[in-house]
Amino acid sequence: MFSIDMGIDLGTCNTLVCVKGEGIVLNEPSVVAVKKGTNRVLQNGNAVGLVAKEMIGKTPGTIQAIRPLKDGVISDFEITEAMLSYFIRRVHGRKHFIGPRVVIAIPSGITAVEKRAVLDSAERAGARRVFLVEEPMAAAIGAGLPVTEPTASMIVDIGGGTTEVAIISLADISVCESVRVAGDDFDEAIIHHMKKTYNMDIGEQTAERIKIDIGSAAPFPDGQEPTMEVRGRDMISGLPRKTTVTAEEIREALQEPVTKIIEAVTRTLELAPPELAADLVDNGITMAGGSSLLRGLTTVISNATGLEVRLAEDPLTCVARGTSVYLENLELWKDTMESDEDEL
Repeated sequence: MFSIDMGIDLGTCNTLVCVKGEGIVLNEPSVVAVKKGTNRVLQNGNAVGLVAKEMIGKTPGTIQAIRPLKDGVISDFEITEAMLSYFIRRVHGRKHFIGPRVVIAIPSGITAVEKRAVLDSAERAGARRVFLVEEPMAAAIGAGLPVTEPTASMIVDIGGGTTEVAIISLADISVCESVRVAGDDFDEAIIHHMKKTYNMDIGEQTAERIKIDIGSAAPFPDGQEPTMEVRGRDMISGLPRKTTVTAEEIREALQEPVTKIIEAVTRTLELAPPELAADLVDNGITMAGGSSLLRGLTTVISNATGLEVRLAEDPLTCVARGTSVYLENLELWKDTMESDEDEL
């Protein structure tokens, strides 16, 4: 009565917050702008999210725009805490006396120390109780898969820092694989390609724009490969210039990270018990997470596995929607989740 319970999808690229009964109330980049050399967040603790993302790669010497999560886990403890408390404050407001109960989605492959970091950050950011749920589980629930039934549901959740592949049956994960290759690696591959081929230095934001506009994992169906004008800095003369790149060469640049994701999917399938593998022939694979929106990725995975692959509805918000289902059934499920009261 005195507090709102919230679910948080703490992502490498974006953090989404949903509230019981209201759905997703906040979707902002996981970026914080601080004064260089300190952990003081600018604008009285409010330079978080969209405001800070616009500063990436464009800050003067006195400001740093930091992404406190790397590969899906906390790399900067204090700044994550500042970011979480900003998000909790924004959603929760000052009108409630008691801190909220919070359900946080975490990658399935993280260590006990990394889990502890998430629990501690959330507690210090003002949460009263913290529950952890594994990302692939939350994504499967958010995508509307029948996770509680005795049949196999396979989810591939490709985020910004990690790719989670899991086969779920009877409300638990049967086989799962977590690889630290995802959207950020696509961007890295594009930056590397531009340096190697054009001697041109581009920033993260530009690389992300190339990926979204013309990036693909399979050839375009109509055979028309779009091109894009890219601006950056010439590494030889040091001067700004522009050049044109084609979708075909970007596809080649993305080949390596895409292949690693496909390998993770096939490895998980190899480990599946025969009965669950048999179910997957009918049920197919569901893709979630922002980076699963890369054109042609479903086709490539389908060709590699021979199974039907489909995109979940609104893949970006699957995990957050899954955490909100957990909130609705917190009393029912809280024994199955790790929480701050368990000794890790």
